[in-house]
Amino acid sequence: MSMYKAAANVGDENETGAVDANYRWETGYEKTWEAITEDQDGTLQASVAEIQKARKRLRASRVPNTRLGMMRHTFLVLDCSSSMNDKDLHPTRWHSAIKLCELFVNSYFDQNPISQLGIISSCNKRAERVAELGGNPQRLTGVLKKLKHNQCKGEFSIQNSLELAYQTLKHVPPHTSKEIVIIMSSLTTCDPSDIHLTIDSLAKNAVKCSVIGLAAEVRICKELCNKTSGTYGIILDESTFKDLLNSHAMPQASASNVESSLIKMGFPSHYSVTGREKPSMCVCHQDSKEGSTLSNKGYICPQCQSKYCELPVECQICGLILVSAPHLARSYHHLFPIKPFEEHTTLPPDPLRQCSGCLEPLKELPVFSCPACGNFYCLDCDLFVHEMLHSCPACSSERNEMSA
Repeated sequence: MSMYKAAANVGDENETGAVDANYRWETGYEKTWEAITEDQDGTLQASVAEIQKARKRLRASRVPNTRLGMMRHTFLVLDCSSSMNDKDLHPTRWHSAIKLCELFVNSYFDQNPISQLGIISSCNKRAERVAELGGNPQRLTGVLKKLKHNQCKGEFSIQNSLELAYQTLKHVPPHTSKEIVIIMSSLTTCDPSDIHLTIDSLAKNAVKCSVIGLAAEVRICKELCNKTSGTYGIILDESTFKDLLNSHAMPQASASNVESSLIKMGFPSHYSVTGREKPSMCVCHQDSKEGSTLSNKGYICPQCQSKYCELPVECQICGLILVSAPHLARSYHHLFPIKPFEEHTTLPPDPLRQCSGCLEPLKELPVFSCPACGNFYCLDCDLFVHEMLHSCPACSSERNEMSA
């Protein structure tokens, strides 16, 4: 049995022989408090507002011309070890993580309507799949609410969690994106064998692994993320925890070796019982712990006539991917995203000094303008347009006027 503890790199030598400073304590002395200054009234509101605006803009920024994985199969791994009982997050790490995971589930399916998400918990050196891959956010949030009352105990095992997730992800079609997101509170991982072999197999099969650490940085987690092209972040407080988790809700960049291919999909009809028909069993719950029960509603596969409870799902009988038309329509904005608005450090002239979104007067800087129509927006409306609406309201109204 192997045990990996949090360890600090002394620094890695690059090709020139110089040592790269990979950690904050290896860099020079910085006076970070000098970034916060008082305004004319002697308050810190201006500096705090600038920090909040910079965080909001960072949230809305996206790398252009990036190939995204639209069909994602993601496992969310929760550390349920005794370290989750620490109270540096209110009221405990465990309760804070569950609350943010519930928000993450809704955000994930809002941004990825044709993707699937599963949940794995790990405690007492073991891993358990508490929710299979599926596309029903209500079922997953219900599972998280039940997990909230569980007792966190024992040690965390990152290898057992990765192996359990990989057992399902290795059967996923190659055109989809395979991801594992780990929320890790422990500084140690108790593994039954060599974890490096597990990491190599994940990297070979293009499974992207990312870790969100609730404590210090762990060397083996950094190596896992580097080899599988994932990300590794350490939280500072609950707000950064939320930002790091929500960064995985957006579609991630797909692997460069994934080939483009046409995907056959089916649009099933909704099934409900009439007076002459009888309830039937669904296919999706036959092998689960809950078991399949008789129901009078579901979705019928157009190819093999199998019944399923939820969409999207891959038919277990004929392999056809079953989706609904609204799912594809909601994925459209990722294919043709709205362009970033131009930032201005001066207010526009008086006739245009009004936000085209909320119609409030523009008083605070910076302001933003649409590169297509030239209308101005405040910071909050700019974020709302890019994160939720995905289209410029002024451009849409102009198109409607022209068509009328």
